[in-house]
Amino acid sequence: MELKLYVDRMSQPSRAILIFCKTNGIEFEEVKILLAKRQHHSPEFAGEVNPMKQVPAIVYGDFKLFESHAILIYLASAFPGVADHWYPADVRKKSKDPLSVGLAPLKFAPWCRLYFPFGYIFNDSIAIALGLPLNPKAAAEGEKLLSASLAMIKLIGSREMGAFLLGNSEPSIADLALVCEITQLEVADENDRDRILGPHKRILKWIKTQRMQRALF
Repeated sequence: MELKLYVDRMSQPSRAILIFCKTNGIEFEEVKILLAKRQHHSPEFAGEVNPMKQVPAIVYGDFKLFESHAILIYLASAFPGVADHWYPADVRKKSKDPLSVGLAPLKFAPWCRLYFPFGYIFNDSIAIALGLPLNPKAAAEGEKLLSASLAMIKLIGSREMGAFLLGNSEPSIADLALVCEITQLEVADENDRDRILGPHKRILKWIKTQRMQRALF
């Protein structure tokens, strides 16, 4: 029985799923669903894989799942050999996971997500690649929401006990999901990216730590 990942690498949640599987040695088949070509709206994908017409989605035998955070939790729980730091078995530790309790990246993702209509990234740069007009006003509003979210993430990850969101020395699925959201800013203009992320030194250090310790990117 083979795990199939329906993904587009332009999608940050898709990248999180791919990175998680590769990091943890989970074998899979990558099925590319190109969002720019609207393949996620095809009758085959919508009818057989995900009626919500979104990526990522997974199929494992007769089991289907199509919400990125739920997929990460499932993969961390169902496949052998996944280290406990990704999603602790201890219910007390698990309850402190920002992903499982909905603090992050759920509050962050809509404001930076590539295909969210009013998000900063979409209106600042990506829309033009899809043949759509840029919307500076919507991009400015998206940047305000993005900055507020970054401030919230700083508070969530303000523990001094460790380098990651749960205060641990190893990343959780919340770290992985969230860092894929934030690094979507790399498609933006360098000066804009520096302006937005520059004030958040702890977040920049957190991103660097994940890259150095886990070679996630």
